[in-house]
Amino acid sequence: MPHAPRLKHAILQLLIPAAAWFAVIAQFVLMMDNRTTSVAEMVIRFFSFFTILTNTLVAIYFTHRAIGQKGLRLRLLDAEGMLTAVTGYIFVVGLVYQVALRHIWQPTGLQMVVDELLHTVIPMLVLVYWVLHVERAELSWKHIPRYLIYPVVYLVYILLRGALSGFYPYPFIDVGALGLTQTLLNAIVLLVVFVVLFAGMIGVGRRVRR
Repeated sequence: MPHAPRLKHAILQLLIPAAAWFAVIAQFVLMMDNRTTSVAEMVIRFFSFFTILTNTLVAIYFTHRAIGQKGLRLRLLDAEGMLTAVTGYIFVVGLVYQVALRHIWQPTGLQMVVDELLHTVIPMLVLVYWVLHVERAELSWKHIPRYLIYPVVYLVYILLRGALSGFYPYPFIDVGALGLTQTLLNAIVLLVVFVVLFAGMIGVGRRVRR
């Protein structure tokens, strides 16, 4: 069946953005229904979560891959190495959740479904897609500094806004609870995780694609 691989590729390329859009939108509705702040503050907090921002990035990127060839091309999303960047970001979302956050709450019902989509299912689907479709020409060590821009900007934003509002989306970057020194150490550890992950992906990817 010569068309089977192409069909699987198409299904996966459509499944990922569909799952990501559903999960992000459903999470927004759930947070809106359970908000304890103003709508404006809730929206700001919603988009202060790295999980939400990154799953939204996944949704946009894979929507672009699925339909962009027939419409407007976005230079940033077409940039060399973008697939590896998106995969690394969403993989860290899943990794940090499984290691540091899963044990601190037990969601139920729709929230549990959305939670698993955001932190487990979508990261795994994107990783599978990367394994199957990344091209060796896209795997370059020189991309790593560029890959770090997004998490660095995010951390700076969260720390600055947290200092003004008192809201920190994750306990391991909560200056109020941990103090500035420990929070900065945790942030450095996270950046090291990104560097090691991207280096590993590039190294393994280049070897496999050889």
